[in-house]
Amino acid sequence: MPLFKAIEEDSSFRLLIWKIEESEKVLEEGITLTKSCKERLGNMRSEIHRRGFLSVRQLLKLLGYTPADLYYDKNGKPHLKDGSYISITHSFDFAAVIVSSNKEVGIDIEKRRDKILRIAHKFTPIHEYRTLANSEAVIRKLTLVWGAKEALYKIFATPGLLFLEHIFVEDFGFEELCTQATISYRGKISKFQVHFLELENFSCAYAQPIDCI
Repeated sequence: MPLFKAIEEDSSFRLLIWKIEESEKVLEEGITLTKSCKERLGNMRSEIHRRGFLSVRQLLKLLGYTPADLYYDKNGKPHLKDGSYISITHSFDFAAVIVSSNKEVGIDIEKRRDKILRIAHKFTPIHEYRTLANSEAVIRKLTLVWGAKEALYKIFATPGLLFLEHIFVEDFGFEELCTQATISYRGKISKFQVHFLELENFSCAYAQPIDCI
């Protein structure tokens, strides 16, 4: 079944995750793409990206929306015409959509790969991970932190915001799979709750604001 996981904390918050197993043809069934959707899809060279794009539209359908209900602002941030908050992600085998009627939301899915060791210094103080047992644990933790910062960036959606300098994720244990985070940018401090999910060889992070100072 393509719907891999669903989380509904209350009527105001819904998160759906799709495991992408179908062909493009199957994923197009039952949805009506807008002209701009067709253009975006046609410009995607990667089959993985096209299937991810279509999986997101299938998730929108499950949430009661059509592709026409979704639009993007000048910073590339998605919005729903009914005023609800939305965030979207897809990576290789998974796609996810999170919708909230009363709070900003951000979500990101990342595949755990060795590659993250080479770029870690760009988004987090790498020395903080020296206490972890082995490289597998380091990759796992780094992927969760990267996903958290991506989710937070999607909420803030402000040009000039830097992962290393402006977004801070509090430490957490693998047994907890939740934490708090702070964005400090241009004199404003915003606090967020971050939750984590682990999906096979993938990590998912989703965030909502707590308050602003």
